[in-house]
Amino acid sequence: IFWVNVPIVVAAIVCTRLYVPESRAPRARRVDPVGQVLVVLVLGSVVYAIIESRSLGWTSPMIVGLLVVAGLSVLGIIAYERRRRDPLLELRLFRSVPFSSAIVIALFGLSGFGAFLFVTTQYLQDVRGLSALQAGLCLLPVGGLIMVLAPLTGRIVGSRGPRLPLVVAGGALAAGGAASLRLAPDTPLAAVLAIYLLFGVFLGTINPPITNTAVSGMPRSMAGVAASIASVGRQTGTTLGVAISGTIVGSSLAAGGTAYTDAERPLWWMMLGLGIGIIALAVISTGHRAEGTARQAALLFDGL
Repeated sequence: IFWVNVPIVVAAIVCTRLYVPESRAPRARRVDPVGQVLVVLVLGSVVYAIIESRSLGWTSPMIVGLLVVAGLSVLGIIAYERRRRDPLLELRLFRSVPFSSAIVIALFGLSGFGAFLFVTTQYLQDVRGLSALQAGLCLLPVGGLIMVLAPLTGRIVGSRGPRLPLVVAGGALAAGGAASLRLAPDTPLAAVLAIYLLFGVFLGTINPPITNTAVSGMPRSMAGVAASIASVGRQTGTTLGVAISGTIVGSSLAAGGTAYTDAERPLWWMMLGLGIGIIALAVISTGHRAEGTARQAALLFDGL
């Protein structure tokens, strides 16, 4: 399972060199080690606090201390990065409504999908008693849908803009969360697989418009920075989704059966809410006013 990534990465590198246009800035950006440390402190403290909150409680000194570190690090990022010529986090980008919305959509979407994968593999193996191979085969249609829908979504984004794919993605996530509320240990497997297809539709249509929305209206010199921050939003969302899931359902795994499916329900409600949030952000970030903020933000980088 690790070796299979090697030819995929090689193919990705070759295709990138052949087909992806260069967007390099005229001047190389300098490394920002202070910004890197501050971002690591924020993400590490928040994720560790979420993971340990189940056993220690949110009022424990360690959890409170971690949250304080995260809060102070956020203030440090705002104060330090605003003064730096080449900041790790270009805060001026967040004046663009499409860009800011893309980061939140990435957090929402990948948090939902990370939670889905975490609880689903446990449900299939520990509740329904399937083997790892059988569980993987049950999730194979999800991957298949992603492979089919992602390039089609890219074409739609290129011809019609990101709004429609984002609305479809948010609707699929919300529908998947709502349908999963009725999952039980004895739910027919065909019904379970049908629900999983909704999550496949969701992830197959969410990624292309995130990147498109993030770089919308940005000058070519900032396209790489904007796209990379959107990618960080995806990875952060996945990490938070897994951490939150483990906190909510971790103690019920040993009991299995209905105890586990009951414990899952807050996560399905969370995904329903995240899907609705993505739909709202899709509408907000693709309107004329939002596009105007992107143009205004782009003017801040003239000459860079």
